[in-house]
Amino acid sequence: MRFLSARFARSKLITAINIFLLMAFTRDLSAQTQSGLSQEEQQLVSSIESRVEDAISFLEKIVNINSGSMNFEGVKAVGAAFAEELEPLGFKTWWVDGAAFGRAGHLFATRGNTGPHFLLIGHLDTVFELDSSFQKFTRLNVNQAEGPGVIDMKGGDVVLLEVVRALHSVGALDQMTITISLIGDEESSGDPLEVGRASLVEAADAADIALAFEPGDGDPQTAVLARRGFTGWEVHATGIRGHSSAVFSSEMGYGSIYEAARILTRFQEKLTGQELLTFNPGLILGGTTVEFDEENDRGSAIGKTNVISEKTIVTGDLRTISPQKREQVKASMRAIVADHLPGTGAEIIFRDSYPPMGMTEGNERLLAILSKASTDAGYEPVRAGNPAEAGAADISFAAGRVEMALDGLGMTGEGTHTTTEWADLSTLPMQTIRVAILMHRISSTWQK
Repeated sequence: MRFLSARFARSKLITAINIFLLMAFTRDLSAQTQSGLSQEEQQLVSSIESRVEDAISFLEKIVNINSGSMNFEGVKAVGAAFAEELEPLGFKTWWVDGAAFGRAGHLFATRGNTGPHFLLIGHLDTVFELDSSFQKFTRLNVNQAEGPGVIDMKGGDVVLLEVVRALHSVGALDQMTITISLIGDEESSGDPLEVGRASLVEAADAADIALAFEPGDGDPQTAVLARRGFTGWEVHATGIRGHSSAVFSSEMGYGSIYEAARILTRFQEKLTGQELLTFNPGLILGGTTVEFDEENDRGSAIGKTNVISEKTIVTGDLRTISPQKREQVKASMRAIVADHLPGTGAEIIFRDSYPPMGMTEGNERLLAILSKASTDAGYEPVRAGNPAEAGAADISFAAGRVEMALDGLGMTGEGTHTTTEWADLSTLPMQTIRVAILMHRISSTWQK
């Protein structure tokens, strides 16, 4: 994949942002900050507010297209709907085929070759497949609507679209470079993951600032500055199959289920209570015969109460805030697994998936600009959300490759991944206004 511009100098961005913040947060404020919003920013707000119902109509259209991760045609159809909206705004769009990683693929778009390079991140897929009972957008009242993926994250994708549309309406897109990444398998990532996210990583390497439009922690007054990474793990415990009357004996030992129970208990005793660390066993299968479908996270086990278990499988996740912490915890878990009960064996397998998104000074500076944009537009300040309340997301692949990154910029509501998922529609214009002003101010202070 080729991008229209090379990576801009990092020192220029930091200088520009520091100058802007100094102006915004001292008593000797510029005329722009004294009046809240500049004339062009007021035009941005007017443009966004005039399109709220049109934006909700487009949200209804794409929510009503099923795009469960494994419904490849549906994912592509949602991507095509966004491409149709982006191309009249001057974006070049293309589809990254997902055959190499077993998924539908991704939509990418680029525009511009000057100013700060923004990478805007969303995803097209939902957790609701074709066999789900939850398929349609329903307007509940003036400020609420429910539907599959209405906030996670088709609502966020619409915020992203309306941001660039508003910037285009005032000619501000010509002062910046934008790459848009709408991932097609965020909810159920293809394999190998590094192939599936290669285009996103390449885009991040060309960018200066990454903004993502997940719903965050559900609080519209917060943004996500840090996310914990995700590592999957599997424990495979073994025992000696035999009659239960001999369990605990020197000849037969304890069996695989007791060994798995020992391991989980030691995990809980030794590792709980550490800040921003969680590890959750989500599935366990044990008995004389075990069949496990790793692709679909399901399986079956056969055993008898009078037979010592021969095989047990436990699968779970590990979430940490830094790569260093992740490796430290993995070492502790390996040591626990290796201390077997008599007559048993066990091994643990780790699969690193989403990397952590660390808290950085750049992210904090970006939050300060966003918060100032929010108050200047008449909204509340924006504060940092709790990383423990933000799951893994695609911005983590980009955050370590740019100077600044923020997530949680999409519409908010409640019930993500459930059949009661609903959106607070009043957060659509608010989030759009905040981000549009943020991008406008950064581009206007960019040092050429």
